[in-house]
Amino acid sequence: MSGYLARIGGDVRRDAPEPTRGFAEALAAGPSVTVVAEVKRSSPSQGAIAPEADIAATAVRYETGGAACMSVLCAERDFGGSLDHLREARAAVSIPAIAKDFTVFPEQVAAQRLAGADAILVILAMVSDDEARRLMQTAALLGMDALVETHSREEIERAVGIGARVVGVNARDLETLEVDRDRQLGLLSSLPRDVIRVAESGIAAREDVEMARDAGADAVLVGTALMRDPLLLAELVGVPRG
Repeated sequence: MSGYLARIGGDVRRDAPEPTRGFAEALAAGPSVTVVAEVKRSSPSQGAIAPEADIAATAVRYETGGAACMSVLCAERDFGGSLDHLREARAAVSIPAIAKDFTVFPEQVAAQRLAGADAILVILAMVSDDEARRLMQTAALLGMDALVETHSREEIERAVGIGARVVGVNARDLETLEVDRDRQLGLLSSLPRDVIRVAESGIAAREDVEMARDAGADAVLVGTALMRDPLLLAELVGVPRG
């Protein structure tokens, strides 16, 4: 480990909040496909979703509704998120939280940890393999997990090659913002069984969870649909694992 990363680790461990809560462990636990419920007020594809949503109340609703983890938007541009939202959400509940942001620098990982994040998001479309490894190393140094997000077969191969433990397949194309569930399901089915597989985006009904499960998903990440219809969570939780 480089002296640079060791220094970041020392600084964060000195000022860090409570220990991390085990994001990856929570994803894989239990007899049902786990739900990662997302806290977000807006998005580039949908615009304003719930711009006045109470962050802490939303997190509490997710935990009491059976979500295993939560994802909290920290990106300000187009999403209306912030690290303060992460702090508010995590302080209100006991389930693990992933910081949802465009993370490319180790310093961002450190800031997310200080805000309470238990895991980071690594979007392979935005970073090289070396950069992804550096982010994962920083996260591991700070006791955090990393969800490595993919959109193509090439990125699946990259994720496996860099030793990702948790791999997400996003159904939404980053350029067109269109959702392609068939592509997502095909990519999920190609992932090795020794990684934790997460279906991201395109989940709006119990049938979608069942289809993701049948393709090999251990967990689903749901944002817009839950922010629009909080009662939907009861429909999504409890789908038996394959």
